[in-house]
Amino acid sequence: MTERRAADHPSPGSDAGRTWHLPDEAATAALGAQLARVLEEGMVLYLHGPLGAGKTSFARALLGASGVGERIKSPTYSLVEGYVAGARPAWHLDLYRIADPGELEWLGLDALSDPAALVLVEWPERGRGALPPADLQLHLAYADGGRHARLQVVTPRGRRLLQRLP
Repeated sequence: MTERRAADHPSPGSDAGRTWHLPDEAATAALGAQLARVLEEGMVLYLHGPLGAGKTSFARALLGASGVGERIKSPTYSLVEGYVAGARPAWHLDLYRIADPGELEWLGLDALSDPAALVLVEWPERGRGALPPADLQLHLAYADGGRHARLQVVTPRGRRLLQRLP
C-alpha cells in the first residue's frame, strides 16, 4: 500500500484527503484496519466505487479491526447488517439493490444517527436523503492492476479521523 497526501491540513467540505494505491485485497484490508485503529468516536463512511472495487472487503476489514468478533456478512441481500464493534454499535449497508430512497423507510434507519455508531454505506447515492451525512467518503477505483483509494474529508469529525491516520 503506497500513500500520497492530498493536503497536509484538510478542511471539511473540500476535496482534501489522502490517496493510496492498493495493489491487492490485502492492501485494501490493511487500509481498513489502519482506519479502525484511529477510531475514537463514531463515524459515518460512504463507500463509492464500481462493482468489485473492494468496498465490501474494506468494510469487513474495518469492522473486524474495530472489534466485531462474529462473521461479517455482506449486506447485499439483507441491505443492512448490525454488529457490536467494541462497545459501539456498527452498521454496514449495501444499497446497490435500492431503486428509490423511499424504499429505506421500513429498515428502521433511526439507529444510524447515534453519534457513537460506526456506519458504513456502500452505494450511498441510492439512499440520498434517508442517510446520516458522511464524515468521510472513500472512493475506490480500478487502477494499475489493483485499486486506487481516495479518502475525502466531509466534516470536522472526519478531519480529526484523517489527521490521526499515521
